[in-house]
Amino acid sequence: MQTLNYPHVQETLYREVLDNGLEVIVLPKEGFHKTYATFATKYGSVDNRFSVGDQEPIKVPDGIAHFLEHKMFEEPEGDIFAVFAAQGASANAFTTFDRTVYLFSATEQIHENLTTLINFVQNPYFTDANVEKEKGIIEQEINMYRDNADWRVYFGLIDALYHTHPVHIDIAGTVESIRQIDKETLYRCYETFYHPSNMLLFVVGGVDAEEVFRLVRDNQSAKTFKPQGEIKRFFDQEPTEVKIPRKVSKLPVSLPKCMLGFKEKSVGLVGDALLKREVTTKLMLEALIGPSSPLFQSLYEQNLISDSFGHEYNSSTDYAFSVIGGDTPNPNALIEGIKSAVTEAVGGGLNQEAFERAKRKKIGGYLRMLNSPESIAGEFTRYRFRDSDMFDVISFYEQCTLDEANARLREHFDFGQLAVSIVEQPSE
Repeated sequence: MQTLNYPHVQETLYREVLDNGLEVIVLPKEGFHKTYATFATKYGSVDNRFSVGDQEPIKVPDGIAHFLEHKMFEEPEGDIFAVFAAQGASANAFTTFDRTVYLFSATEQIHENLTTLINFVQNPYFTDANVEKEKGIIEQEINMYRDNADWRVYFGLIDALYHTHPVHIDIAGTVESIRQIDKETLYRCYETFYHPSNMLLFVVGGVDAEEVFRLVRDNQSAKTFKPQGEIKRFFDQEPTEVKIPRKVSKLPVSLPKCMLGFKEKSVGLVGDALLKREVTTKLMLEALIGPSSPLFQSLYEQNLISDSFGHEYNSSTDYAFSVIGGDTPNPNALIEGIKSAVTEAVGGGLNQEAFERAKRKKIGGYLRMLNSPESIAGEFTRYRFRDSDMFDVISFYEQCTLDEANARLREHFDFGQLAVSIVEQPSE
């Protein structure tokens, strides 16, 4: 068992990699009653073409990672949610672009719930009948989101930004793609990506680290896993430019929704380099367009935005983009207002006071997050799968300079890399 000390945030983690390759990390939080555990695989919606070892690459239907997540909760004896509930736990799961996470939170019977979590994720049960049944359920989910304006404007933007990279495909896939999923393909994906060597078990809260490791060691030593070759992921070459500069969808909405996205021209960063760019970009966006910025106040006073207005930065080794927007009565005026402010900022740079205020806000938010087991578990896994460390984030925020933020501002905001997604009322 390895001890990892982080004195700057007063945290100590314990880590062990088991013989089968499973990485287990425990963060005891003295005085916390709640325990939160995640069992995550580095497998998300973008992983639709892959190979293992020397095998030939295969292409699987879009949405299969999400489909697999749904099916994992079904056991021969019934629904696993009922087992967690009987043990006083709340369980859930989610699929993102690059990971699938199974989780529970509880204040009692932690060992029983941890055993349940590990065992059901390592015990797939797929039949022709239950796979066919699930297709209808997920089709309904896909159709429901088609009528969700927030979902449409967001994924409409990603689709406008990207030509070939599967990040532009809905995480749930399409009705057509999930109809191609069968039991055999599900098992193929499961055996590839749910091998212990591609997974991370993270436990945070009122637990004893040695007890957790003893439980997991005993659990895993009773199971047999075939050796796993290297997983290779394949993506078509993504053009630098955006696919569609402006995409408009029609839905019955009380106010139009408008999002602007800037697509990064440069990708391929890993580890600390990727983390530094993410932190610098988030600081830059907060200083430029956060709620206390002059731009936000100006747009608000013009009634062009509401409290729904915000920004985010989504990045990985293979793709990265910013998102700015929200509800607005006048999408065109909002777009022009943001472009004008960006142009001015690129020419004159960020305000030092605004930058320092943004830095304090980000550091304060990070420190508050450390009091939430749920937030820690979610963020730790995300950074770990990108070969970086969540507990290094605060250092990157502290070390970021105004010059670095201004350089990032000039690099990122290229209007040639801008796409816009709008959802508005159908024309009468």
